[in-house]
Amino acid sequence: MTEHPSTAPAGKPTSYSRVTLSRIMTAVDVNLYGTVHGGVLMKFVDDVAGAAAARHSGGTAVTAAIDEIVFSEPVRVGDLLHAHAQVNWTGHSSMEVGVRVVAERWDSAEDEPIRVATAYLVFVSVDVGGAPRPVRPVLPETTEDERRFREAEIRRAHRLARRRAIQAHRAG
Repeated sequence: MTEHPSTAPAGKPTSYSRVTLSRIMTAVDVNLYGTVHGGVLMKFVDDVAGAAAARHSGGTAVTAAIDEIVFSEPVRVGDLLHAHAQVNWTGHSSMEVGVRVVAERWDSAEDEPIRVATAYLVFVSVDVGGAPRPVRPVLPETTEDERRFREAEIRRAHRLARRRAIQAHRAG
């Protein structure tokens, strides 16, 4: 049976979804400790992930979940951040987007950028009415892309198992 093109969009390679956003951190971004507020970084991560998801899906994609976000180094005022995102995995209407954030320190710009955060977010492709719509498959291109795809499947399985366990617990 042949599927209609609107229900089975053609796949796109992983590289098609890759997006990088860059931003200099300023005094308005800091918390009470003098470093950049985690919420500012979370929005930056969501912005770049949303751009990658929209690019891959060919339309609107909304954040459904943040599976994980790890802040590995503090970010300071003046740091130039680069957030790199790509779609790692696709389901019927959902996608996992991986994000890596690196910083160029303002006071040591010649040094290699350091990783300051990583995150995995789940997006759902939606139509103009907000209903889920099919998303094209992601086609891993490299062994690294294949690894990310398999690890995304593990994170999805854990997310779904956790949801089922909580529902079972609430049901008594």
